[in-house]
Amino acid sequence: MVNFTSFTYQMKREILSFSNKISRKLSKPDKKFSADMTYGILASNSCLLTDIVDQLHEQTKKVNSVERLTRHLNKGTDPNALRSYLFHIRKWVPDQPVIHIDDSDITKPDGMKFESLGLVRDGSKSTASKTVYEKGYHVTEACVLTKNNHPVSFFSEIHSSKEKHFTSINDITFSAMERGAALFKKATFVMDRGYDDNKMFLKLDELKQDYVIRLTAKRKLFFHGKWVPATQLRNQRKGKIKTPLIYKGQKHDAYLSHVKVQITASKKDIYLVLVYGITEHPMMIATNKQICCKEDVVNVAKTYFSRWRIEEYFRSKKQMFQFENFRVRKLAAINALNFYITLCMAFLAYISMKSETSVLKMAIIQKANPIKQKVHFSYYRLAKGISGILSYAKEGVRLWFRTKRPAYHQLCLKLTA
Repeated sequence: MVNFTSFTYQMKREILSFSNKISRKLSKPDKKFSADMTYGILASNSCLLTDIVDQLHEQTKKVNSVERLTRHLNKGTDPNALRSYLFHIRKWVPDQPVIHIDDSDITKPDGMKFESLGLVRDGSKSTASKTVYEKGYHVTEACVLTKNNHPVSFFSEIHSSKEKHFTSINDITFSAMERGAALFKKATFVMDRGYDDNKMFLKLDELKQDYVIRLTAKRKLFFHGKWVPATQLRNQRKGKIKTPLIYKGQKHDAYLSHVKVQITASKKDIYLVLVYGITEHPMMIATNKQICCKEDVVNVAKTYFSRWRIEEYFRSKKQMFQFENFRVRKLAAINALNFYITLCMAFLAYISMKSETSVLKMAIIQKANPIKQKVHFSYYRLAKGISGILSYAKEGVRLWFRTKRPAYHQLCLKLTA
């Protein structure tokens, strides 16, 4: 118990130090709110405000604490906090990082009072033969891989077509691309078949960024002076480069091939990389990265297959912090809550970058009691271990923000003759 009391103190200090870096330009009430949200979400593994308040151990009534948090969330995400967050995560990534952009959904099938609630495709219920639509919101996420190959989000927006000033999902995707290009001078944007759109290629060319995008079967490419279906080029070739690749958690022997082509959008020379032996139909990947040797072809394929990281990011966000189980109703408050969940995910990435010999990190993993010693995606065990250590806390983080009052000066009366 003594050790866990010590680790609880260290864990609180790490969380508050991280939170203070993000909120350093905010007012004191907003700093306290940021610390309360970050600590409460990590301690409870939940984004429900009632669960967060339970972990704060405040003397006030629960309903008053929930109203206080709701009032702050309704203000939306503070631009200063967002800028500080982006400034800090830039230090965690390599010089030319890999950026994954993808869409997800939040379903609220029983929701009645949520602002601008629209219809979304429920990815958990839909299959290849049946599409299920539920009430909910779209989520556009852009994650960058850190130096230890873990995803950290730098763009996360919950939106709906029912919003008054909504234009299109493409505009939101373009905003994510522009933020990525502004943060990192040169990056490689990795996207799935849903982004096989001429507008995406043109936008990335405009931003002078590299890309690795999987093509659909409908795509046509310019090859040897004429337009041909990409599937025709796929069927005319065979993979000559053998390499092991991990797909959906399993290791496969893939066979790769490549050919220089032109895309419909810009008429610029790009490469079509073909991946055989993994799926029923060979994968077609378009890239503007320079390919000079076999290693370059393998690197393009590995870069695309690293996109399972953002899939894991979405899944862990929903499972660890009950992302779909929020109760705030205003869209600005929902996005603000999403920002603080993103901060907690970034804190997990920050802990994952600590040395394996770090005493605190070892205590977190020990408390998580994992079955496997090593995993490629450590967010689950880190979140479980942090919550377990903080469960020993009898107080929240309010005492770390003591109010400084001026010294009391007693009134002195002097008697004169």
